[in-house]
Amino acid sequence: MPGTLQVSADGWNDGERIPAKFAFCAPDPDSHVTMSTNISPALSWSGVPDGTRSFAILCIDVDVPSAPDDVNQEGREIPADLPRVDFFHWVLVDIDGDATGIPEGADSDGITAGGKDVGATDYGLRGVNNYTDWFAGDADMGGDYGGYDGPCSPWNDSIIHHYHFHVYALDVESLGLSGNFGGPEVQEAMEGHILAGGSICGTYNQNPRLEG
Repeated sequence: MPGTLQVSADGWNDGERIPAKFAFCAPDPDSHVTMSTNISPALSWSGVPDGTRSFAILCIDVDVPSAPDDVNQEGREIPADLPRVDFFHWVLVDIDGDATGIPEGADSDGITAGGKDVGATDYGLRGVNNYTDWFAGDADMGGDYGGYDGPCSPWNDSIIHHYHFHVYALDVESLGLSGNFGGPEVQEAMEGHILAGGSICGTYNQNPRLEG
C-alpha cells in the first residue's frame, strides 16, 4: 500500500479558501467576475519514501457542473443536486525526485490567452488542463492550456467548489507521456508506480449569496 506524503500550500491551510491571486477569475460586484492573476501556488511536501525518482502534481476541482445549461446565466442558479464531474486545473509530471516542493509562480504567473505551452519546463513536464476543453472553439481564448490555471467556479453556483492538490511520489524518473496528455492519462500511467501520495484541499466560490 502506498505511503503518505505531507503536503502543504504557502497561502492557505487545508480546507480554507484559496486566495484570489491563485485563481483564474475573481468576483466582481459589477460584472460578476473579472480576470485574476492566476499565479500557481507554492506547494511543499515531506515524508518522501526511499526509491522516489519523480513526482507528479494534479489539481482537481471535484464540483464542476456536469451540464452547462445554467452556468453563469442571469436569473438562474446551478442546483446543488446537479451531478458533478472532475475538472483538472494542474497537470505537471516528471518533477525531479529530489524536489521538496515547487515555488510560487513556477508554473503560472498570469493568464495566457490560448494557454501556456505544453511540454518540458524547468520544474517538470506540463500536460493539458481542462481549460483546453472549456475554451474550445473560442476565437479569443481557445487553445491547449498547459500546466496550471486556477479556479474560476461559476458565479451562480449554489455550492462551494473544492480543489484537491495531489502530489505523488513515483518509482520512475518519467511516466513516458508526451503530447497533449491530460489528467486521466497521468492517473493511468501512474498505476503501479505510486510509492506515496498526499494532498491539500482549498475551496473557492464566486457566488455572493454564499458569502453571507
